[in-house]
Amino acid sequence: MQDKIKRSGSDIRLDIIFKAIAFLMVLAVIYPLWFVIVASFSNPQEIANGEVWLFPAQWDFSGYRELFRQKQIWTSYLNTIIYTLVGTFIALAVNIPAGYAMSRRDLAGSRFINAFLLVPMFVSGGLIPTYFVVKAFGLLDSFWVMVLPFSVSTYNIIVARTFFKSSLPETLWEAAQIDGCGTIRYFFQFVIPLSKSVLAVIGLWTAVGLWNSWFNALIYIDREELQPLQLLLRRILITNQSLLGAATGSMAQELRRLSDMMKYAAIVISTLPIMLLYPFLQKYFNQGVMLGSIKE
Repeated sequence: MQDKIKRSGSDIRLDIIFKAIAFLMVLAVIYPLWFVIVASFSNPQEIANGEVWLFPAQWDFSGYRELFRQKQIWTSYLNTIIYTLVGTFIALAVNIPAGYAMSRRDLAGSRFINAFLLVPMFVSGGLIPTYFVVKAFGLLDSFWVMVLPFSVSTYNIIVARTFFKSSLPETLWEAAQIDGCGTIRYFFQFVIPLSKSVLAVIGLWTAVGLWNSWFNALIYIDREELQPLQLLLRRILITNQSLLGAATGSMAQELRRLSDMMKYAAIVISTLPIMLLYPFLQKYFNQGVMLGSIKE
């Protein structure tokens, strides 16, 4: 049995220092998130006075009550969930096959296709031409305007291409061909099961972008029943600021208190689903962020 290697005192001290630094870094990330949650249940005056650190001095749910009193919020919440799920699926269905095709050495016209994808990545047509294109396709003020026009991502295609080039050996494709496997069958039976990390990474990036998206809805959607959560929260906060500017005296103080609490509550309800989703994808995400960095 191999003897246990003895560690010197300097190694132990260095290990303690590194662990302490890591703990402080984790605390610097986690505490602001925790403080926002605590602040959403606290009186803004107590926060301003420094009375709130780890837990609310007095629990106050008025910010959530006022926020959920908005009739449109549940519809917008459901819209955002549907936009995120459908949009992520479409983005994966478009970008993953494109990335695999770009990784193939026998792809005809690969240089032209590569330039065709890269040029719009750096030079876009602008908002007004994009608006007219969306309008010409009849997507204005519709469900599909949030998930179809912007589903193609050159960056995601490049990430997928890099993964397929560095992680899938050419011999696997050659062996599949010998067994009579075609391109489509090979892609679905071999490539997709071996690409969980890149699927998780691109899926998470796309889902976070769609969940936080409000500008596209502001430009292309007029109907309230189609508006996502982020746009509704923006409108609620702007309305509160307008009312606050017109109020005076005790009414102004109460509106300011509710407005501040609603801001914290809006941050919590808009970020909580993504924060709950991340731990389930963390394993694949940690693998995926190093795509192509190590090649065996």
